[in-house]
Amino acid sequence: MAAPAVAAAPSARKGETYTDTKRRDDVRGANIAAARAVADAVRTSLGPRGMDKMISSGDQEVIITNDGATILSRMSLLQPAARMLAELSRSQDAAAGDGTTTVVVIAGALLRRAQSLLAAGAHPTAAADSLHRLAARAVQVLEGMAIPIELTDRDSLVKSASTALNSKVVSQYSGLLAPLAVDAALSVVDPAHPELLDLRDIRIIKKLGGTVDDTELVRGLIFDKKASHAAGGPSRIENAKIAVIQFQISPPKTDIEQSVIVSDYAQMDRILREERNYILGMVKKIKASGCNVLLIQKSILRDAVTELSLHYLSKAKILVVKDVERDEIEFITKTLNCLPIANIEHFREDKLGYADVVEEVSAGDGKIVKITGIRDMGRTATVLVRGSNQLVIDEADRSIHDALCVIRCLVNKRFLIAGGGAPEIEMSMQLAAWSKELHGMESYCIKEFADALEVIPYTLAENAGLNPIAIVTELRNRHAKGEKNTGINVRKGQITNILEENVVQPLLVSTSAISLACECVRMILKIDDIVTVR
Repeated sequence: MAAPAVAAAPSARKGETYTDTKRRDDVRGANIAAARAVADAVRTSLGPRGMDKMISSGDQEVIITNDGATILSRMSLLQPAARMLAELSRSQDAAAGDGTTTVVVIAGALLRRAQSLLAAGAHPTAAADSLHRLAARAVQVLEGMAIPIELTDRDSLVKSASTALNSKVVSQYSGLLAPLAVDAALSVVDPAHPELLDLRDIRIIKKLGGTVDDTELVRGLIFDKKASHAAGGPSRIENAKIAVIQFQISPPKTDIEQSVIVSDYAQMDRILREERNYILGMVKKIKASGCNVLLIQKSILRDAVTELSLHYLSKAKILVVKDVERDEIEFITKTLNCLPIANIEHFREDKLGYADVVEEVSAGDGKIVKITGIRDMGRTATVLVRGSNQLVIDEADRSIHDALCVIRCLVNKRFLIAGGGAPEIEMSMQLAAWSKELHGMESYCIKEFADALEVIPYTLAENAGLNPIAIVTELRNRHAKGEKNTGINVRKGQITNILEENVVQPLLVSTSAISLACECVRMILKIDDIVTVR
């Protein structure tokens, strides 16, 4: 009998099984592609020569900004890995307040290198573990470059705030906004706790009209509303005694919805007379305490003041600001160094705040109430932001917030570092040199990830219209000679000592960016499947 044409395959040895990894690779590849797409979308916004984005929402709201956190928070992202990068930017905003675009661009570059490592056969866990070690080493490199500062060195604080503002839409006003942000931040730092800076103690009021040049820091309080007064009521009070009240100066109402039918005119007159006496009694108690300025909390149950009560208050020469929001009460009482009054029976002079002047002033097309010369003022500050249109005002608000966050970083960790791509190129070179001391797959992974950090100077040069390859090559050459503070000067279009150009940033911004980016990329690499549940 003829032998069979094909011999039977030998049986598989024990323990050998074939595992199909195509689905895992597809899921990982889709996650990396989605995250990189988000990073590429904001990459053109990096640096002082970065482009701006116009964000249009469904309700016809338009925002023009190049702030990474703002852009990503407004994006409608469906892919989970893409949403992780938006959350990464939000985390950087919470931790440092600046570097929100940088952290996403670094994460995108690390993912690109990770993709090539995986294609070359590296295991995702090996790549993720290498990233963990790289992040720790990179922080050490950055700390080696850092320059210690003191909060008394106002010039250094202004320089770092200016660097944060130079990449914003309102960068031409950085000479005004940077010192303003520094003065506001330093005025609220408590000497008893010099390492703490609570940005909730700085209130930003936006008022349409004028230009950004009209923005000012006010040592006192501002209310974006006009004073409520009847004809002949005061609009300016000197030697003010101010009360913050949480009750209403209006006739009381029942707790439940009900109607009262009055059929007799005499009864109606009696009701009106009782209401007048009730309000008049309250106004007399307020006047007896010496109070001449009332700040009334907004009420949802009934009117805080009526026309009748405003009439009596104007007769008593008391200036009234009504509809103060509930969440502003804490800031106001801290600033005025007074206590909120919840009941007319508790209205006493020892609960009042004192100020030199309370006045209603014109601002743009409306009016504001300004309180200045506050006695024993709490550690708070108010910034009045002006602008010719709402888009400019909103962007100026975001820019001042970023500058304040930079000062907060320096209060928490008092070290400065050079900007202009200098720390990233220095990290890249030192980590690449360190990778040669390691062995095996870890050495290859760290070398790849170290090269990925060059994306920041490359993008800065690209966005400034320079030749990125020539610039990064020259930058690498200068750093190899030991010039570790050399960076890209986008204004001059050349490489200079960036510290001499006053381009500096807090150490915390850079360390936070590299740590958060590495952590996010590690999480994405270790995901091998997406499970949807209903």
